[in-house]
Amino acid sequence: MLTFRGAVHVHPGARGDLVGGTAQTGRPEQPPVLAVRVRARAVDGAATAAVERVLADALGVRPRQVHVVRGGSSRDKLVEVSDPPPDIEARWASLLARPGA
Repeated sequence: MLTFRGAVHVHPGARGDLVGGTAQTGRPEQPPVLAVRVRARAVDGAATAAVERVLADALGVRPRQVHVVRGGSSRDKLVEVSDPPPDIEARWASLLARPGA
């Protein structure tokens, strides 16, 4: 099974769910990552679950295909898309190029 991995920076407790643009991680030596804003608060994994859901929607894949594989309790997360579509890299790049989230 093929997978795609990408880094995101999450803003929990936002006014709305939004995926797009770039965010700087807590590590200045790393390049900017995909910005994800979710309404859910960072309580009992609610924000992490919301990230998986809104990212799946933004990428046009099923929610069960997107999983946070690192950073479950951090704002900086690594997500994995299982069985991604052939153009997943282009979809990810398109989200990065959107105006800031």
